[in-house]
Amino acid sequence: MRASRSLPIAALAALSVALVAGPARAADDAVAVLTTGSLAGASVAVGDVLNAAVAAGTTADFTTASGGTTGIKCAESAFTATVADNPAAPGVATESATAHTFASCTANILGVTRVNSVTVNNLPFGTTIDSATGAVTVSGAAGAPVQTTLVLGTLLGSVTCVFQAEGGSISGVSSNTGNSITFTNQPFTKSSGPVTCPSAGYFTATYAPVVDTTVEGSPVVFVN
Repeated sequence: MRASRSLPIAALAALSVALVAGPARAADDAVAVLTTGSLAGASVAVGDVLNAAVAAGTTADFTTASGGTTGIKCAESAFTATVADNPAAPGVATESATAHTFASCTANILGVTRVNSVTVNNLPFGTTIDSATGAVTVSGAAGAPVQTTLVLGTLLGSVTCVFQAEGGSISGVSSNTGNSITFTNQPFTKSSGPVTCPSAGYFTATYAPVVDTTVEGSPVVFVN
């Protein structure tokens, strides 16, 4: 009889240990801000390289007015960023944007006959992703703001137009629908260039999907 009663006691003791240990294991398995493959998937490692091109069927646009249709459209655009910190969610992950390219650009600006080049200056940029809000902020350094140089062909020859982001940074929104980052009407002001250059520019683009090129198969990236 004594032996038969010892089994339930031992079982209760084991269950008590399991219940105490349970929360500790959950803390160890905290979900990171950035994961691959799925929500709460594998954590993106520090040092991983993320990449995204402009979403299929869309263009990266620089318009002369917010929400306008006059300006420059680029059928090709992509960015590359290296993950610097990926804490537990909710939190703010940080990246270093090392490349941002534009190609196959056309213009419908009066007097502009072609777009020779669109170049992003002052890279790398600090980038943050806030998992609580989905906000993405791309910031330049002191004295080196987010800046874009446009070389345009005009009726009077080639002109160079330099634009800087207002406040030195631009903001976007991440979405797990399509694993995208969208920038909408981000304001730039002309810092140099002749009167043939637009006085301002507004940047709009959606990049999707964002993928982790360091991991085999380049899985898509989620924000938790």
